[in-house]
Amino acid sequence: MRNLLLTLRYDGTDFHGWQVQPNGDSIQQRLTEAFRSVSGKSENIIGCSRTDAGVHANMFCCNVRTDCNIPAEKIPGALNFYLPNTISVYGCDEVGFDFHARYNAKGKEYVYLIYNGKYRNPFYENKALFYPYKLNAEEMNKDAKDFIGVHDFSAFCSADSDIQDKVREIYDCKVEREGDLIKITVSGNGFLYNMVRIIVGTLISVQSGKIESGTVPEVIESRDRKNAGVTVESCGLYLNKVFY
Repeated sequence: MRNLLLTLRYDGTDFHGWQVQPNGDSIQQRLTEAFRSVSGKSENIIGCSRTDAGVHANMFCCNVRTDCNIPAEKIPGALNFYLPNTISVYGCDEVGFDFHARYNAKGKEYVYLIYNGKYRNPFYENKALFYPYKLNAEEMNKDAKDFIGVHDFSAFCSADSDIQDKVREIYDCKVEREGDLIKITVSGNGFLYNMVRIIVGTLISVQSGKIESGTVPEVIESRDRKNAGVTVESCGLYLNKVFY
């Protein structure tokens, strides 16, 4: 028996997130089916996170304990043969048997993309949030820095979440512009449900005047979801890196 760490990337547009769903297609389901085709067995594949419907990943990690004897370097190609073009495994390493893709993760980095042009760009459809109104990336970056540190992020968590401990540490939060594309990068030791999407929605709300600039610390301190911005669409969100 061996424990394999798989690294993949995917376009989440047509999937209901990572986790197997009773009435929808998922990344985990497709990967499980591909692994069964390769090894002849249905294995339990453990993901590093539960990405939502429509969310993408540049780096997603999962582990599987298996007695499949195919060399690790050949497994990505074997799995990709059975996977749709929207999912690609690009790494496979043998790790200790106790390794757990979720519980051993030290942190994650997310990227959120906003297409800030005047008109829609079809090449960013389902890949970035289309927002045609003026956004000042330098001003957004200043407000973004207020998220850095250890805080109770209750104001930046979905009201549907039943997690009690909402304290998280944000290592960095920055906003950059490249032409019409705005890139928001957030890294931390853990994230609450919809946390990054609400952070982005809050930065946009500051730009639109719905939230006063410089008041992000007060929104955090309030711990009240109603004081933060909207939850932006999932299409612009990417799990970018996983740290072990």
